[in-house]
Amino acid sequence: MEIPELPNLIYYAIPFFIVTVTFEGIVIFKKKPYNYNIKDTYASLIMGIGSVFIDLISKLLVVFVFTFIYENFRVTTIPFTWWAWVLVSLADDFCYYWNHRMGHESRFFWASHIVHHSSQKYNLSTALRQTWTGGFFSFIFYIALPFLGFHPLMIFAQMSVSLIYQYWIHTELIHKMPRWFEAVFNTPSHHRVHHGSNPLYLDRNYAGIFIIWDRIFGTFQPELENEKVVYGLVSNINTFNPLKIAFQEWIALSKDAFTAKTSFINKLKYFIKPPGWKHDGTGLLSNDLKKEWLKSSNENKKLNNWK
Repeated sequence: MEIPELPNLIYYAIPFFIVTVTFEGIVIFKKKPYNYNIKDTYASLIMGIGSVFIDLISKLLVVFVFTFIYENFRVTTIPFTWWAWVLVSLADDFCYYWNHRMGHESRFFWASHIVHHSSQKYNLSTALRQTWTGGFFSFIFYIALPFLGFHPLMIFAQMSVSLIYQYWIHTELIHKMPRWFEAVFNTPSHHRVHHGSNPLYLDRNYAGIFIIWDRIFGTFQPELENEKVVYGLVSNINTFNPLKIAFQEWIALSKDAFTAKTSFINKLKYFIKPPGWKHDGTGLLSNDLKKEWLKSSNENKKLNNWK
């Protein structure tokens, strides 16, 4: 099988990222200066730059694992043809959905993914606020791809395409795309919901490129006109320090797991269970917050109707 030369698309996209972040920042600052924080943008850019360099190390591990599986255990050989690129785009996005979903449903993975949600602003620079640790283990969700016969180079190229696609959806300057587009693809509107800390919006819209996975697996939530998105975390970290952004949740997780006076199984559960879980039952999960919000909303509706 002839293997084509595939460039690292992320490196080629970096100048575009810098230009568009700057342009969008100027537009936002002129329209709503209170809605732009230059320190927040700098923090996101530093996280992005750090991620690029650290990925050079983590990629060595991923290349080794994917190549080993492909050369020794693949069930077939998928050629570099147009239909193979269609297949790998769908397969990669399916894997991304579950990788992303697990990043919200397991605190171990959340300790890495929380970085991307730590900004209380939502603009193109937020897309660049990437984890420094996730690359060392998130690849496990993609192991099926080389096993099925997708060449590692094809997988890495599609991962880059997915990351670049998701860049443009981190903006408030685009309200809605055409209805047919919103039905199939991830959009700024869909992804704003994902970045919301509102109880209604928690743990929704995990899509990378195709929103169909959220529709299929019951995690889709449209952006509502009467529920403005509040960006950030349920409990914001309130720092622009890159080291704190990168490692604060890892430190908090370690403290919870290793200082808790409980059984070994419960200590292990701190890593496996969703963010907010506590062994003594005092923690609040996203589902608990949603239930409280629904109860409060229903009570307010009854009160308004009574008035």
